[in-house]
Amino acid sequence: MNVFMCVVLFLVSATAASKSGDDEWVHLPNKCEVCKFLSIEMKSAFEETGKTKEVIETNYHFLDDKGAPPIKYVKSDIRFIEVMENVCSRIMQYNLHKERVGSNRFAKGMSETFSTLHNLVNKGVKVVMDIPYELWNETSAEVADLKKQCDVMVEQYEEVIEDWYKGSQEEDLTTYLHHFPNMQL
Repeated sequence: MNVFMCVVLFLVSATAASKSGDDEWVHLPNKCEVCKFLSIEMKSAFEETGKTKEVIETNYHFLDDKGAPPIKYVKSDIRFIEVMENVCSRIMQYNLHKERVGSNRFAKGMSETFSTLHNLVNKGVKVVMDIPYELWNETSAEVADLKKQCDVMVEQYEEVIEDWYKGSQEEDLTTYLHHFPNMQL
């Protein structure tokens, strides 16, 4: 039974590898994928932080007795800074789904393959792979690189993203970034 399961798992992984047409095991994300997930996580973070009614008091009387009026958190620079500082760390919630193609290979949640493997182990089946069981749930090289490239993209395009934030934000961030010739996606 264990030998049969190993053969089935080998055939499934070989089939998945042949579908992609590549013999390489690691396929690092490209700029388009990084931009896509940066945009998704920016939108999500702004939606989450946009639900508050919090007001930031700016009533400090340094030079005169007037002070500045309070600012709504959702319109503040503080909100933008907090989102920008944390947006790429949100990408670490993603997993690699080798059974999928294109940018869909990155998604939150456990991949179907590893879910199946975990279920087999929980049923007492001995699963032998090149990856030790202790590393099954660790961050993949592709996701780690996605986060690293996200950090670089945020740093390179911080002013452009800030312009988008201060604008109407009606246009999707990915589309907005495509308007810049030096983006080269």
